[in-house]
Order: sequence, then structure tokens, then C-alpha cells
Amino acid sequence: MANQVTGLTRIIKAAGYSLKGLTAAWKHEAAFREEAIVVLVAILLAFWLDVSTTERILLIGVALLVVVVELLNSAIEAAIDRIGPEIHPLSGRAKDMGSAAVFITLIFAVFTWLAILLPRWL
Repeated sequence: MANQVTGLTRIIKAAGYSLKGLTAAWKHEAAFREEAIVVLVAILLAFWLDVSTTERILLIGVALLVVVVELLNSAIEAAIDRIGPEIHPLSGRAKDMGSAAVFITLIFAVFTWLAILLPRWL
């Protein structure tokens, strides 16, 4: 265990791996790029809107959740694609479930934004 990295070095390395993952997602995943841009706009809009701090946290949090789930979905797809190009029912099921997770998260995000903003507009 002499080679085990701990403390600040481990944190720095982990941050580097995270940045590498974000860069790979931006480079290789169109859905991630599209959602990241929408989330950036949503975050700016959340700061511009006249909402409570709790509502602002919810608006931003649910938007970021979409990006988190998209990253997990992209990771699943990359792992499945690494296994091989042949079509297999389990591979398709895994990819479909990842896609479904993104879809449900998007529905939740839209519902949250509407639940917070619609009462102000009606």
C-alpha cells in the first residue's frame, strides 16, 4: 500500500480525472453539449428571476441533475460500446435504461421549473 495516493494529491488527481471526463463528454457527446448549454442558460435565468433562495437552489439543482444523469448515461453507453459492436439485447437494454433515466430527469426538471414559475405567471 506504499503507492496509495492520499490527501491533497488524491484530491488533485480526482479533480483532473473529473475534468478529463467533462472534456470527453463535451468532445464526444452531442446530447451533453446541448444539455450543458441549456443548463448554463437555466442557471443564468435562475439568478435573474425573482425567486426565493430555496426556489433558486431547486431550479439550479434540477438543471444540474440533468447533466449528471446525462454523464452517467454517456458512461454506460461508452462501456457498452467498449465491449463490442455486435448487437446484444442486454446491451440495448442498458442503453435504453440510461436514456430513460435522462428522459425522466428532463421531465422532472421541466415539472420543477413550471411548478415554481407558473404560479407567478397566472
